[in-house]
Amino acid sequence: MKKSTTIISRKPPYDNELFNITKKPRSYSDIIDINEIKNKIEATWKNTDTPEEFKGLLLQIFRETLVDGSGIIKTRFLDKNNGAATVLEQAFLMDNIIKLAHETIVEKLYRAPNPTQGEQLCIVAVGGYGRGELAPFSDIDLLFLLPYKITPHIEQVVEAILYLLWDMRLKVGHSTRSIEECMRQAKLDMTIRTAILESRFICGEISLLSEMNRKFQKQIVAGTALEFVEAKLKESESRHQRLGDSRYVIEPNIKDGKGGLRDLHKLFWIGKYVYQVNTVEALVMRGILSSQEATLFAKAQKQIWTIRCHLHYLTEREEDRLTVDHQREIATMLGYTDRSGNIAVERFMKHYYLTAKNIGDLTRIFCAAIEEEHQRRPRLRISRPWQRSRDLGDFKIEGDRLNSKLDTIFEDDPVNLIRMFSIAQKNELEFHPHILRLVTQSLKKIDRSLRNNPEANKLFLEILTSKKGPERILRRMNESQVFGKFIPDFGRVVAQMQYDMYHVYTVDEHTIIMLGILFKIESGELEEVVPIASDVIHKVISRKELYVAVLLHDIAKGRGGDHSILGEKVARRLCPRLGLSTEETETVAWLVRWHLLLSYAAFKRDINDPKTIEDFNEIVQSPERLKLLLVLTVADIRAVGPNVWNGWKGALLRDLFVRAEEVLLGQSAQNRLLERANNVYAKLRESLPNWEQVDFEEHIKRGYPSYWLMYNVATLARHANLIRKAETTNAPLTIETRSDYQKEVTEITVYTADHSGLFSRIAGAMASIGTDIVDARITTMRNGMALDSFWVHQPKRTDSENTEAISRIIRAIEQSLSGGLKIQEAIARRPANLPKRARGMTIPPRVFIDNKASSTHTVLEINGTDQPGLLHRLTRKIAQQNLQISSAKISTYGASIVDVFYVKDLFGLKIQSDRRLNTIKVAMLDELNQNPIINPS
Repeated sequence: MKKSTTIISRKPPYDNELFNITKKPRSYSDIIDINEIKNKIEATWKNTDTPEEFKGLLLQIFRETLVDGSGIIKTRFLDKNNGAATVLEQAFLMDNIIKLAHETIVEKLYRAPNPTQGEQLCIVAVGGYGRGELAPFSDIDLLFLLPYKITPHIEQVVEAILYLLWDMRLKVGHSTRSIEECMRQAKLDMTIRTAILESRFICGEISLLSEMNRKFQKQIVAGTALEFVEAKLKESESRHQRLGDSRYVIEPNIKDGKGGLRDLHKLFWIGKYVYQVNTVEALVMRGILSSQEATLFAKAQKQIWTIRCHLHYLTEREEDRLTVDHQREIATMLGYTDRSGNIAVERFMKHYYLTAKNIGDLTRIFCAAIEEEHQRRPRLRISRPWQRSRDLGDFKIEGDRLNSKLDTIFEDDPVNLIRMFSIAQKNELEFHPHILRLVTQSLKKIDRSLRNNPEANKLFLEILTSKKGPERILRRMNESQVFGKFIPDFGRVVAQMQYDMYHVYTVDEHTIIMLGILFKIESGELEEVVPIASDVIHKVISRKELYVAVLLHDIAKGRGGDHSILGEKVARRLCPRLGLSTEETETVAWLVRWHLLLSYAAFKRDINDPKTIEDFNEIVQSPERLKLLLVLTVADIRAVGPNVWNGWKGALLRDLFVRAEEVLLGQSAQNRLLERANNVYAKLRESLPNWEQVDFEEHIKRGYPSYWLMYNVATLARHANLIRKAETTNAPLTIETRSDYQKEVTEITVYTADHSGLFSRIAGAMASIGTDIVDARITTMRNGMALDSFWVHQPKRTDSENTEAISRIIRAIEQSLSGGLKIQEAIARRPANLPKRARGMTIPPRVFIDNKASSTHTVLEINGTDQPGLLHRLTRKIAQQNLQISSAKISTYGASIVDVFYVKDLFGLKIQSDRRLNTIKVAMLDELNQNPIINPS
């Protein structure tokens, strides 16, 4: 019987891996010295008395080998920043450890004197390890390949190898299968089929792997190329949807996310399955990729591998999410520095996003080329015979893809670089890989002459405002680089991250998503979610201006300074080029300048204060602008990222819109207030039919005029009954709750004797159990009682979970107000709500004092880094400054807090003294700079 052959490699056996065309490291001999380890094993074998003793010493030898080799690889990596070389070296080290382990075990521990054919074994690397790539802390995937059913002897060998690897603290994924079992599984499971496709010989009987590969090609691969391609494309779509269907998220998954390593792997799988090739050169020769594209892939792979290796070394585990805290560290390690307008981490991430974009572009070209070669229409696309007969000028349709008739299409007429996207949008077409390559080669044709061409600008404006929706085609324009070249100001924000842990996408992706959301609002797709905006958008006259304003609203980000002011200047310069009139340009410029106004007033000012409406309308001036601003604001917030929009924000925007519109349509603020007050009294009386008139009149006397306009009638009626119940029972503290599932908030109403620091103690109670306050209204009645309302974020829970959460809030408030809760200690014991990755972010502390925003109050606006219990500490400091809080707006944007308080002094007046205002400002800044965990009080 032929003896099993063990091959010990001194060079990696995978020089021709697809897309792995980076230079090989100069030397592998210092990573692992095969002869030295063999000699150690032999000496240990001779000097031990029992197999168990030998196993223990053998483990020690292999642990030292792994630690020493990995240390050398890490040192090389940190010196050269070449992740593509590192994963080759790590795989080389692991290959030889497994080979030595196998050789030692079969020759010394479980030697078969007369091995039969059924006792042959081949150890095969699969998965990423099968490609010859192994990141520092990645799993090792092994296939123990057998000719037939496993024998007791082979079972001993396999177990010994696995236990040795596990005892080395390695994560090993493994399967033990016969060749026939592999074929059966591959027919049923596409994941196993892919694993076999990536299989690579490590050691043992190589003829087994050769036989498996032969059967795999004959029984599985033959005639199933398109089935495999379909499955892989569907799999990647599903993966992208699961992780967020964008490559421009702020914290990308560099392995499984869009534009990550897995998309490169997809090309490896498809290339190998469809064309039976292992080298990039072979794909270039087949005309599937150009040499330029192959080089681009190699560069992209090197960059992604380098980032991934840094992530593994930093976290000492298999980590693939490029979180904000790691972005900063890796940017420094890669040598990025701050430059004017862009900090180092933003520059690093911009290069990452451009790499991910290149991967996406080339993946699309690659897959489209395969479809074209096999004459298969794109999936889920309906053939349109009328398109084929239609005259498209310099263009033609091939397989439902837009292509060019001539290779000189863009040289002959550069306007075609814009026209192609207009035609594709009108006819709902994707692009042929050939025309995409021509676009890449012709980008220099997008010059000043084309940018100023009236027809080109007319076509672009039609694309932007098309009734078919602009999102898909503008994303294609962006991915092909035409968008940024044609609108250079937009090109400046391509791959521009927003480093605040609030925005999920880059500026360009946020803008394109926002245009898609705007179209969905217009088409009625979001009517149930944003009913007011869905109604208002059909009443605006300036539809074209709205779409242009959305395109330009963030176009000046990353330049330093206020992007709204800078963006207005861009709008005034760009709009005439796009063909907008002077009046239309003025509307767009105004919207860009004030695109944050509505959210600022709704979320940071008290809309019950008449001065808020007065100041807001002084800027808005017309109902048309108000409508445009509402729709733009809703689309903007919804495009920030998942879970940013909620019903509470929608309600605040709606209330401000309604109140502002009433005044803009002719009613004075004061007259409207008087009218509203009279309506409130009348409707409240109707809502309390069981009350005697004298009791009702006494109740009205309890509240100051501002109180009756602060709440809706239903809430005022609940308050009235709550107060009557409290006075009837002489309860020192009454708490009532009401959940609003649509707005995702729970309203907590507290009625108790007013005293200094009441707000602070309630806020501290909520912080101690991790409850987030999103809004607060503070009322002191004429009888000295406080009627305070807090709205807390209420995530979607089951009814029982919601009941328990509310009970915990009530208990915490009761304990806090009775003195039974040590607030700071309770807060210190809780884990911070802020994600760990964002805790390293520092938001400069700022305190703004505004005495113009309200006629009756001084407004404190406080910005800083989110901290556990910060609201409690800020409100405690406000109380220590002898200030009364009338209302509060509490907002968190990622790592940043924006808390706004309407305050008066102890005499109920605004604070006018400059010295007093400065004292307050200094005190609040001092509190922002405190660390409550280190210095609990």
